[in-house]
Amino acid sequence: MPAKSFNRSDRVSAELRRELAVLVHAAVREHALPSVSVSDVEVTRDLDVATIYVTALLGDEGPAATKALNALAKDFRRELSRMMKLRRVPELRFRYDDSVDKGERIEQLLREKP
Repeated sequence: MPAKSFNRSDRVSAELRRELAVLVHAAVREHALPSVSVSDVEVTRDLDVATIYVTALLGDEGPAATKALNALAKDFRRELSRMMKLRRVPELRFRYDDSVDKGERIEQLLREKP
């Protein structure tokens, strides 16, 4: 069985996910933001842009939290440049991940179905 190869963008996205989870958790407490967590990070092949998907405990607070996180993106990027060994930290773009909300909605519909 051949070994699975991991390209650089996959390794960078995994490292960004770990570091951003800590930074976002601290920002939620420090700035009194709605409670969110990092669900996934996708980095472009050229490592120029990182899209960070976040989920909220309360679905209706997600867009407001995403807007606040995008406002803090430059601060996160500066902190990541100190923490990570990268020549250039990607531009951070936060997006709300509504897949959990959709899953809950489907589950609710299935429970209601006789």
